[in-house]
Amino acid sequence: MADIWLMRHGAYEGHRTGHHAPFSAILTEEGHEQVRRALPLPDNITGIVTSPIPRARQTADRVAHLTGLPIVATSELLAEWRAPSSVLGRTSDAYPPGYQAWRTRRLAKPSLRFEDGESLADLHTRAARCTCFLRRTAHLHGPLLAVSHKLILGVLTHLNEGPTAFATAAAATWNFAEIRRFTSANA
Repeated sequence: MADIWLMRHGAYEGHRTGHHAPFSAILTEEGHEQVRRALPLPDNITGIVTSPIPRARQTADRVAHLTGLPIVATSELLAEWRAPSSVLGRTSDAYPPGYQAWRTRRLAKPSLRFEDGESLADLHTRAARCTCFLRRTAHLHGPLLAVSHKLILGVLTHLNEGPTAFATAAAATWNFAEIRRFTSANA
């Protein structure tokens, strides 16, 4: 199987620890610079796949521009965990009480959703489907760089933990524009 590398997008406008970024958040100048500093890429990468969310897509576009690599696919499977609309752009001290209550129950009942958000079970299922997508795409195009977001990348790399991999992903450090190899042991 061809190698797959995972990259978190660069820094984006409005980033604050403990807040869910709005879909429309775009890279900052520092984010563009982080992407440049992440180069050179690991050897033999032949194509890029990306989340369609603007900050990831801008990261992928920047990598493509700087390396000459093609973007071979854009997939919703690589999109960040879909937080409920009511918490987007808010920090934890401003979350609605119902969301705070859901957060205390979500690991015990991963299939619970809050409003229009994605449940932890839904996220895990999507990550499993994403793993298959990445493997198929690498089989077709050769070694890949997949540009995505912290939580989905964390779940991808801890898929064997089941739906509670979200907790591991949320607690883990994955720096902006950091690149890690995706190994079969993770999938």
